[in-house]
Amino acid sequence: MARKPATAPSDPTPTVAAGHRFTISQDEKADDLGLLQIIRPDGSLAPGAALPPLQEKDLESIYRHMVRVRTVEGKLHNLQRSGRIRFYGQSLGEEGSVIGSAYALGRDDWIFPALRQGGAMLMRGMPMTMYMAEMFGNSLDIQKGRQQPMHFSYPEGNVVAWSSCMSNQLPQTVGVAYAFKIRGQKHVAVGYLGDGATSEGDFHVAMNFAATWRTPCVFVCQNNQWAISVPGALQTASATYAVKARAYGMPGIRVDGNDAVAVYAATKQAVDRARAGGGPTLVECVTYRMGAHSSSDDPKRYRSDAEVAKWKQLDPIDRLRIYLESVGLWSDAKDRELVTAVQDEVDRAVKEVEAAPPPPLESMFQDVYHDVPPHLEHQYEELARIKGIQKKSLYKGFP
Repeated sequence: MARKPATAPSDPTPTVAAGHRFTISQDEKADDLGLLQIIRPDGSLAPGAALPPLQEKDLESIYRHMVRVRTVEGKLHNLQRSGRIRFYGQSLGEEGSVIGSAYALGRDDWIFPALRQGGAMLMRGMPMTMYMAEMFGNSLDIQKGRQQPMHFSYPEGNVVAWSSCMSNQLPQTVGVAYAFKIRGQKHVAVGYLGDGATSEGDFHVAMNFAATWRTPCVFVCQNNQWAISVPGALQTASATYAVKARAYGMPGIRVDGNDAVAVYAATKQAVDRARAGGGPTLVECVTYRMGAHSSSDDPKRYRSDAEVAKWKQLDPIDRLRIYLESVGLWSDAKDRELVTAVQDEVDRAVKEVEAAPPPPLESMFQDVYHDVPPHLEHQYEELARIKGIQKKSLYKGFP
């Protein structure tokens, strides 16, 4: 199949009704070639579409979480630009894909992030102070400053630590899902990936084993059109990313990633299928990275302002807000109150975290061996002597 140029989700690609059951099909209007859309960019329901079984409070909660993560990330972007943190990469424009998919998961389900799923961690209860501490990498950081900024870990929320290596989280997703299956646990593992990750060997390995073993997992591909500076047209010859699922014998579904409600509906059905023993699903969220790949990137070098402006009109937050306002669930006053509350929450967390000291010196030698070996003890003694500090005891064994 020849790949079509990247188009915005408002194109006339056939839509799929929200209650549709996913199948593996060769039909050109199939789930993996069409586009599931429930709420259109103007805030109205798509023709033939119906809302999934969500209560009004759920719709409002999805919107609140999207606004929260955008506000948080705007603050972090400013902190990086002012030199107070070293690195950040926003999910600007992709909040619908992140929050919509994560909202479909159960509390005991596991998340294996790629790069822009910070909003899912906050939604699952990660304290703002813990979130900020991992950006500063000081003594409040549960990873003790060892990770690159924005490479979070939230064990309490079943969110595995992020990695800079592309797609290595996908075989891990399958492995944990297989463990759930062996133990008879009705949990689901969800592995996130970008469009660029589909070109990695780990993607193939994960898809093949997941389908062969029928593991309870879901792959969520945030197709934001750019793998840093590589466009989708140079990434694959497939008509869509979702259609790749056919080769492995699993369903694929292509969804408007800027429609958070549609993303929820697609992911929820895939998660329910996995939990019931039906095996894995590949969900492609067609979205757009409106900002830079990271604070180290200049997207003006490889894409036009006109392209960004086109996708800005499809903003996921604007879309859901318009719908909520149309049914009387939201207002400008609520929006201002929410943004102000999140900004205050971030400011308090940053103030607390910035005042914390660096990780303790002895942490450099911990968490490698169950029992600290003599050569690390000797190195620590030498470092303490050079620094002129009193040596503390290294703990023996993991807590």
